[in-house]
Amino acid sequence: MFSLSPEPLAYTIHDACRISSIGRTRLYELIKEGKLESRKVGRRTLVLAVSLRRLIEEGC
Repeated sequence: MFSLSPEPLAYTIHDACRISSIGRTRLYELIKEGKLESRKVGRRTLVLAVSLRRLIEEGC
């Protein structure tokens, strides 16, 4: 069955911080350490939803 509001493929840094309760600085550290996948789209950095979910479920 299809949901009316599908899960996003990626989150902005602001939204990733909000939904994960991880601070902005720590989020960027996790990206730099390779523990969190992100993509640049123009000037915006997007955190892949699957990567954020994996990080939360498996731990840092």
